[in-house]
Amino acid sequence: MERVLERSNLIQALRQVKSNAGSPGADGMSVEALSGHLRQHWPDLRERLLAGTYRPQPVRRVEIPKAGGRRMLGIPSVVDRFIQQALLQVLQCDWDASFSEHSFGFRPNRSAHMAVTCAQGYLSAGYSWVVDVDLEKFFDRVNHDKLMARVKQRISDARVLKLIDRYLKAGALSAGKLQPTPEGTPQGGPLSPLLANLLLDDLDKELERRGHRFARYADDCNIYVRSAKAGQRVMASVTKYLERVLKLKVNETKSAVDRPWKRKFLGFSFTARRPNRRRVADAAVDRFKDQVRQITRRTSGVSLSEVLTQLRVYLKGWTNYFRFSQTLSRFKELDKWIVRRLRCYLWKQWGRRGYRELRALGVTRELAWNTSKSAHGPWRLSRSPALSFALPGRYFHARGLPSLYDYAIGP
Repeated sequence: MERVLERSNLIQALRQVKSNAGSPGADGMSVEALSGHLRQHWPDLRERLLAGTYRPQPVRRVEIPKAGGRRMLGIPSVVDRFIQQALLQVLQCDWDASFSEHSFGFRPNRSAHMAVTCAQGYLSAGYSWVVDVDLEKFFDRVNHDKLMARVKQRISDARVLKLIDRYLKAGALSAGKLQPTPEGTPQGGPLSPLLANLLLDDLDKELERRGHRFARYADDCNIYVRSAKAGQRVMASVTKYLERVLKLKVNETKSAVDRPWKRKFLGFSFTARRPNRRRVADAAVDRFKDQVRQITRRTSGVSLSEVLTQLRVYLKGWTNYFRFSQTLSRFKELDKWIVRRLRCYLWKQWGRRGYRELRALGVTRELAWNTSKSAHGPWRLSRSPALSFALPGRYFHARGLPSLYDYAIGP
C-alpha cells in the first residue's frame, strides 16, 4: 500500500484518469472536479487507505450497445478510478512479466494488432482451423473466490487484498437502486482488465502446457489447429476446463470450430488463399456502416459541414485501427458508399430546390429536370448521372471528407 501511495505514483495516476476523461460515477463528481476534491480530502483518504478502512462507492451501471446485443458497464466514481489507477500501476509492474507471451490485451507494449499478427503466423504455418472460444458475459461472471485466491498468491499486504475484495463487492447503482455484486468485476474500472488477465492466465498456462498455439486478447481467445477433428476435441476439453476449473461459461452459440477466414478476431479476418492476408471482417464493416448511417441520417437536420465534421472524426479513428488490413479494396468500396450516403443527404436536404441546385452545379436543364421529377428514392438517385456529375467524390473531399483508401495506404 505504501508503494501505491507514493507521490510519483499518485501524480501519474491522476494524469491518467484526467486523460481518460469519462462520465461521472454514482456520486456525480466529474473528472474536472477531482483535483480540487483531492486537495481538500486526500489526507483523510490516505489515512483510511493505510489503515485498511477505506470503502469504495458502488459503481454506476449503464447499458451500452455492442455487436449482437448490449453490454453492461460499471462506472466507478472518479475518486475510485484514481485509487484503482494507482493500484493498477504498481500491480501491473509486478505481475505483467509473469503473464503469457500469447496474451495481448490491456498490457504494456502489446496491442490487438500484435494478437492478429500472431494468429496470422499460425495460419501461415499450416494451422488452418481455429477454435474460436467466446466467454459468455465474462466480466459479469468472474467468480470472486477463484479470482481472490489467485490475487492472494501474489499479494501479502492485507490492506490491498481487502481493498480489491471491496471493489469487487461494492455493488452497483441502477435506476436509483443498489444491487449487490456477488460475482463479476466491473467493466469500466481501471483495475478490471488486470484482474481479468490474472484469472485467464491460468487458461494461458494450461494451453501452453498442452502445447497449443493460441492468441488471447482479454476474453477473446483463438486456438489454432490442423484439422476440424482436432478442433472439436480441443473445444470440448477447453470448455470443460473453463467451466470446471475457472467457473466460466462458454457461449456455445458464438463459439465455433471453423476456418479462420470464416471467423473474425478483433475486427479482422483473413483471405482464404495463401498467403492469408489480413482483411477487415464483414461484421466490422457492418458496424462501420451502421455508424455512418447514424451520422448521415437524413432526418438529423444539421448542415453538411457538421455532418462532415462528425464523419472526419469517426473515419480517421476507424482507419487508424483498420489500416492494418493488407487488403485495401474494401476501403475503396466504402469510400464510394460514403459518397452515395452524402449525396442522399444533400438530395433530401435540397428538397424542392433540387432542380436549381443541380443546374447551379453544371447539370444540363433536361437531366436536372428529369432527375428532380423522378419517382425514385434518394438511394437509387445517388447513382444517377445527374448526382454523380454534380456531386462526385472530390466535391466532398474538398469540403473535408477524408478518403479511407488514401489514408490507409499512407503517404
